[in-house]
Amino acid sequence: MLRSTMLWHMAKQSSAPLSGRRAQAARNDQLILEAAREVFVADPGAPVSAVARRAGVGISALYRRYENKEELLRRVSADGLERYIAAAESAIADHGDPWSAFVEFMRRVVEADTHSLTVRVAGTFEPTEELYRRAERAQQLNVQLLERAQRAGAVRPDLAVDDLSFLFEQLASVRAPDELRTRQLRERYLALFLDALHTPSSVPLPGPAPSWEEVSQRWQRAR
Repeated sequence: MLRSTMLWHMAKQSSAPLSGRRAQAARNDQLILEAAREVFVADPGAPVSAVARRAGVGISALYRRYENKEELLRRVSADGLERYIAAAESAIADHGDPWSAFVEFMRRVVEADTHSLTVRVAGTFEPTEELYRRAERAQQLNVQLLERAQRAGAVRPDLAVDDLSFLFEQLASVRAPDELRTRQLRERYLALFLDALHTPSSVPLPGPAPSWEEVSQRWQRAR
């Protein structure tokens, strides 16, 4: 189902459809990226051959696009960052109720499941400078979105921007045997998180908030 939905969106993005080898190459690339995400979230140590099998393409087709597993992991991570940035930019462009925009942002990020990769593969490969730049862009958007919601009195003032990363990761760690149940449970716990963030509380959050350094250092390869 995920694969068919992905291909539909891919087809909608282009007003001039590709044909022949170019069309097949584009389909293969999207299938490889989606398969890589599924495989490495399930098992970060899986070989690239497992990705090729999941995607239904030959191993040679995969290696024509990605020289090795690290390059593939970088590409999949970049795709996840782009999804996150798109969700944040959409929320910031919404000039209506700040709380509604913040809630929609949270829901879109959880639905896109961008943080499952962080939970599973952070520290297993060397990020590029471009990945770090995109991460910084995502962080800038986080700051804008949260500060706007806090100025409006919609989000508790002691929530730090770097808390968001760990909240998303906690939700990404919720997994059930099937996709539908996983989605239901994540929506349930997201609702609890949002209620805690939205409802004013006389009890301050304990301990210091995480820092950007703590959030980003996990992507450094373990030596």
